[in-house]
Amino acid sequence: MKGLSIAIVTLLLAAAAPTHAETARGKTTGGISYSMPSWFKASFLDFQHDIEEARKQGKHVLVFLHLDECPYCARMLKENFTGGETRDFIQKNFDVIGVNIRGVLETVWIDGKTYTERALAGHLKVVATPTIVLVDLDGNKVLQLTGYRDPRALRQALDFVQSKSYRKQSFADYLTAQAKSAVYAFRDHPQFVTRTDFKDYTRPLAILFEDRQCAECARFHDKTLSHPDVLVELKKFTVVRFDAESTQPIVDLNGDVTTPAQWVKALGLTYRPSVVLFNEGHQIFRIDNRLYHFHFKEALRYVSGGYYRQYDNISSYNAARRDELLKQGIDIDYAE
Repeated sequence: MKGLSIAIVTLLLAAAAPTHAETARGKTTGGISYSMPSWFKASFLDFQHDIEEARKQGKHVLVFLHLDECPYCARMLKENFTGGETRDFIQKNFDVIGVNIRGVLETVWIDGKTYTERALAGHLKVVATPTIVLVDLDGNKVLQLTGYRDPRALRQALDFVQSKSYRKQSFADYLTAQAKSAVYAFRDHPQFVTRTDFKDYTRPLAILFEDRQCAECARFHDKTLSHPDVLVELKKFTVVRFDAESTQPIVDLNGDVTTPAQWVKALGLTYRPSVVLFNEGHQIFRIDNRLYHFHFKEALRYVSGGYYRQYDNISSYNAARRDELLKQGIDIDYAE
């Protein structure tokens, strides 16, 4: 009888203990809690009304679309909106309104249509946070910036809007016309190859555009391109780097003769470094903003693995991928 009791206890303990088949769920790190600056406009999210009020003060409207614990949002707020040289300029010339892309509050957008915050993000095709939408005094969207911008790059965008330069030229043309000093010397990378003819090229292809005025390019090489996880994904691509100002003749995927400078303009790229990802002969995704290593390597995987066929957009892919990795017990670090 004693032996039977011991056996029963042993079985109960074994049932209570986790089995080898059970995997502890992974953890996410690198998210940063933050709050909107107190001077942001206390808006009811009726943007037609907000534009009317801003117009009376001669201001543009800046919509800051963000996500809870977004490290890029936290950094951009710290560098430009709660501190930094740009804060006073923004306060003087813009009414700033925060919108949470997962929020449920009702908004009335500039088109007069009603959306929840989440639905508005979908309407604006937000694929990264922060996204900044700039609206003129007449209620027209004049510029949309996807993702983190360093202080210098953000100030260029704000100057473009505040000066009303959008009335006579595109933002890309405006940037080209600005006098800029060289701050970066081009670096090599083991994955870079030389190629100038891309006609009928169907394999995964990553085109990196840099220039000598790129204040972010050195950090990109040091922190992102050199990360082990990124290097693994890069091996699935043909990676070609161009000087974004080069007039060297090249042939694009359509077979048209162009130059890197003309290609940048045609693509509408306004940030350096920019990475444009192609597969099966088509542009699939572009990285025209700062991404830390996790999001960067997942963008590469999204394209090389053909996951764009399975998911409507990269946001849906990222959500599914996050859940997949965590279920496998793999930790995710969103930090730089």
